Amino acid sequence: MKTLTDKEMELSIAGMLRFGVSLSAVLVLLGGVLYLRHPWLKAPTYGCFVAEHEHLGGIAAVLRGASHLDAKSVIGLGVLLLIATPIVRVAFCIVGFARQKNRLYVFISTSVFAILIYSLIQGGH
Repeated sequence: MKTLTDKEMELSIAGMLRFGVSLSAVLVLLGGVLYLRHPWLKAPTYGCFVAEHEHLGGIAAVLRGASHLDAKSVIGLGVLLLIATPIVRVAFCIVGFARQKNRLYVFISTSVFAILIYSLIQGGH
């Protein structure tokens, strides 16, 4: 396996981030179009807060709803992808730095990745 130069790694990371954010934007836009497609939906009342239904309570529920083109689930999938994009970037950096045999940056990136994953897991509780 050939080692990556810094420039190649930067270009790969930039492309991956661009792709993730663009795909997320497309999914949120698609979900918005699906949501607005139903004119018979009751307009929300902004005077009092009403908690969201449990059908968007987890990743599996969002994926299940998005597979049925549920508008809120498609929007949720876009937001999840937007959250996942920087996490995938850090994972890519771990692999890239490992290919460059840069132990210090592998350690730092792995630490950041562990903190991100821990925060995601603990944030849900």
